[in-house]
Amino acid sequence: MDFIRLASQYKEELLERVVPFWLTHSPDKEFGGYFTCLDREGKVFDTDKFIWLQARQVWLFSMLYNKVEKRPEWLDCAVRGGEFLKKYGHDGQLNWYFSLTREGKPLVQPYNIFSYTFAAMAFGQLSLAAGNEEYARIAAGTFERILQKQHNPKGIYNKAVPGARSLKSFALPMILCNLALEVEHIIGDGMVTETAENVIYEVLEVFYRPEYGLIVENVHADGSFSDSFDGRLLNPGHAIEAMWFIMDLGVRLNRPDIIEKAVEIALATLKYGWDEQYGGIFYFMDVKGYPPQQLEWDQKLWWVHVETLITLLKGYHLTGSEECLRWFEKVHDYTWSHFRDEEFPEWFGYLNRQGEVLLNLKGGKWKGCFHVPRGLYQCWQTLEKIKQQ
Repeated sequence: MDFIRLASQYKEELLERVVPFWLTHSPDKEFGGYFTCLDREGKVFDTDKFIWLQARQVWLFSMLYNKVEKRPEWLDCAVRGGEFLKKYGHDGQLNWYFSLTREGKPLVQPYNIFSYTFAAMAFGQLSLAAGNEEYARIAAGTFERILQKQHNPKGIYNKAVPGARSLKSFALPMILCNLALEVEHIIGDGMVTETAENVIYEVLEVFYRPEYGLIVENVHADGSFSDSFDGRLLNPGHAIEAMWFIMDLGVRLNRPDIIEKAVEIALATLKYGWDEQYGGIFYFMDVKGYPPQQLEWDQKLWWVHVETLITLLKGYHLTGSEECLRWFEKVHDYTWSHFRDEEFPEWFGYLNRQGEVLLNLKGGKWKGCFHVPRGLYQCWQTLEKIKQQ
């Protein structure tokens, strides 16, 4: 495999096509923040602003400024979003709304914990890029809010009947794996280690079910398996993405054992989730092989494939697994031939099972300036490290 050529391919796609797309079409120069609902060519088709997509874009441009090059336009873009979020994104007590109007009026209450997690990520990176202590305080205060809410993330907005079937979700410990490292410069080594040990246990000992060799999306509050639609649910993309977060924690904590375990789980999930008939990775599955309740279960989504590429490259880099490399080649070929738009920049997000484009948007309520550019950056950087080996 030509790692030099691949590194250039990922770097050029990031810096010459994807980042310029968002920098050109996304900033709202009148009210601040970003438009994320962009059609195939980059034209705005809806002006609502979703907090976690706003925050993800702040993070992305701050990260590029911090780690790639100190380009003023990248910092300006990040600050534009950060100032909008600081002013309108929360209720004054760092409870982050889900969505706002273009002007910044709240539309949906702060029920979604991921508005908080991505706000913490955003202001953590932005504080480094801008050298601004206020941004660091927002990141620290938001991280504290997340820890307060982690056992009941939705709080008063939880629609489940108390005590009926109390489930806890994989999504929060998964994201904390990554978030702890993102804000380490703010929360300190001790808090990172404590948080990391807790989430590693949750991911690898609670949500990972050895009887299936897979990670489920929900378990009972006591950590036991729930034989229900929600309890049997597997989101292959979530599980595989979490494994590169675990690998990063394994490097940070010098724990080769959890790196090996993460590679094992990622490969098992990929084998289970791969569509042998049409190629690509299914969106949702049932760990017992029953029909999933999600009607979109067989769609192929951009982020699932991009995150898988990151995980496979990190797995190969850190363990030398030839199986990771073989799968990387397979997923790389599928991803670049199906999601990349040859005519206009940025990538498609949603394909049907056969691999045909379902929606030709480049951004919307759930897809923004995050998975594609972050994935291209992570793959580029890991390929550079592999080249150096």
